[in-house]
Amino acid sequence: MKPQETPPILSDKHPDDPSAFTPESLLREARRQKGADAVAVPKVCLLDPDGDIVRQLRAEGRARRREGWVCYHTDMWVFDLDGHEIGVVGCAVGASFAVLVAEEMFASGCALLISVTSSGQIMPQGAPPYFILIDRALRDEGTSYHYLPPSEWSAAPEQLLSRLEGAFDDGPRVLTGATWTTDAPFRETEAAIGSARARGILGVEMEAAGLYAFAKARDRAVICLAHVTNQMGTIDGDFEKGEANGTADALAVVSKIVARLG
Repeated sequence: MKPQETPPILSDKHPDDPSAFTPESLLREARRQKGADAVAVPKVCLLDPDGDIVRQLRAEGRARRREGWVCYHTDMWVFDLDGHEIGVVGCAVGASFAVLVAEEMFASGCALLISVTSSGQIMPQGAPPYFILIDRALRDEGTSYHYLPPSEWSAAPEQLLSRLEGAFDDGPRVLTGATWTTDAPFRETEAAIGSARARGILGVEMEAAGLYAFAKARDRAVICLAHVTNQMGTIDGDFEKGEANGTADALAVVSKIVARLG
């Protein structure tokens, strides 16, 4: 590559242009192939990249499969959370997968999407586990550049953040701050971690920058949480999420968000 040549990830994107391939057309053809009716998803949906929430809900008999969900790559499960019907998709790891599913959720009737992903600690804020309400994410992944012009950060919808002020005062512990979204978790070098710390970043995860770019470009309601569970395997006994693999606390936080925004 010539020194002044723009890399492909930044060239010929034209983020304001409409896409020739849409989630609506994909869902139409999926329904045709599967002989499925058009069925709306719940107004509030949840992304569970680790899959622990889905596994716990199924183990407790609290979740039922959404038969009308025709995404080729995933299953949707529906459960009740304090009187609200929630649709959840597990194991959509990484910005590209998360945004693919998010596009199809909103095309299917979703009005609010919440993502709860595991995160590694960057700036020490006490012992894990705890949560970060992500207000902005460093765009060190590829998906966001297909939705928005190049910039350093991808920000949460400000109108949603303002409505969540004070929502977590009585626990579980939720901080508000920035994360680093990476596509390559096993390339978290000391230099990269040091750079993230210098920016005041609290944690590292794999989805938020893409989801927030999608939210801004499509004017969608998306809130991303990072569940800080580890110090990137640098200590013994790392990656412990708490009761029921962190599900109890994660759903408590989600419930508080739904009460304010749902």
